[in-house]
Amino acid sequence: MYTGKTEQPCCLCDDPETVARLDLPPRAVTLMKHGGRIAWRDIVGDVSVHFCASDWELVCDLVVDLGQNPLSRCSVARASFDLRADFEALTRIRKDEPDQSALEAERLREATRVVDRYGDDPMVETRDYVEARVVQWTLEDLGVADGVEPGR
Repeated sequence: MYTGKTEQPCCLCDDPETVARLDLPPRAVTLMKHGGRIAWRDIVGDVSVHFCASDWELVCDLVVDLGQNPLSRCSVARASFDLRADFEALTRIRKDEPDQSALEAERLREATRVVDRYGDDPMVETRDYVEARVVQWTLEDLGVADGVEPGR
């Protein structure tokens, strides 16, 4: 049985035919539509959002030309992510909250590397640049610098 991520519809219009996917750190769900009730610390790995062809063009325009993060327009109900199993209710054993700062730091370093190389390196495509900028803006909006929350 496959228990990994499945292909999701476009996070903007719900079109099942998608052409692009962005992988984002777990905390990104807090900036998405209806993401307030998601326990982002329980997300294992990245959060993926998918886009249809016409919405992908819009996202590229927003990011590349206008310098805007499209995440607030994306519905978390259409995102793909895995939640860790919750055995606390069954075993009455309290588990520590997962620390996502290492993942965020790695994603931020990679995003910075991609943004710095965009335009100069033919291996860095527009999709890579869009994902990198969204990761940078998302972590910046959440007050994360180098993957560490203020006050930690």
